[in-house]
Amino acid sequence: MNPIRTEIRGHVFEVTLDRPNANAIDLATSRIMGEVFTCFRDDPELRVAILTGSGEKFFCPGWDLKAAAGGDAVDSDYGVGGFGGLQELRGLNKPVIVAVNGICCGGGLELALSGDIILAADHATFALPEIRSGTVADAASIKLPKRIPYHIAMEMLLTGRWIDAPEAARWGLVNRILPSDRLMTAARALADELASGPPLVFAAIKEIVREAEDMKFQDALNRITKSQFETVEKLYRSEDQIEGARAFAEKRDPVWTGR
Repeated sequence: MNPIRTEIRGHVFEVTLDRPNANAIDLATSRIMGEVFTCFRDDPELRVAILTGSGEKFFCPGWDLKAAAGGDAVDSDYGVGGFGGLQELRGLNKPVIVAVNGICCGGGLELALSGDIILAADHATFALPEIRSGTVADAASIKLPKRIPYHIAMEMLLTGRWIDAPEAARWGLVNRILPSDRLMTAARALADELASGPPLVFAAIKEIVREAEDMKFQDALNRITKSQFETVEKLYRSEDQIEGARAFAEKRDPVWTGR
């Protein structure tokens, strides 16, 4: 049985983690996810991805400890894109929506943090319980203090305590909370909205945000004005740039082609 289900709806690519009983990720699954998200990255017809889990109890608890006990080493080759295919995937300049449909902890939370927008079912819960098993949530230790207040992130990392969806929203960990039966409807509506937008602009935004994260403001701005971001340079030389100006002048909706 394939642990990953995919579906294409127009320009939207849906990825569902489907590994009963908890959607945990072993090495084989991580490598498949890397291949799946690489295909998404490289297909010009695909503009937005949605990542979710099967069922209503688990989004993803992260690393499959049963597989680890059977010989899957935690420091093995996770495949292209690193753990879950997203954390280290280079050049992913398309929006990724994460629809958290249940328990989201450990590497599952790290995977969610690799997305751009996080929607959560109202019963979703979040934690980094690695401290209790004597391991470190390495990616979360880097990402989480940059996404939510430092002291809240450190409490989660140091104690492993669980937070519910309302608290996750209060700290800005998730964008929106939905009733579970409306989660995917909302994710798809948002994906369709993004898919109708300018893909070259989205690509430029993602590259700028990613590359500028550890740069001083002026240094990042100078890179933009000096055409040192490939996506920005492509945007300003594109047919879409002309189309956007024409559509504004003609008071109509633009037709984006990604060229």
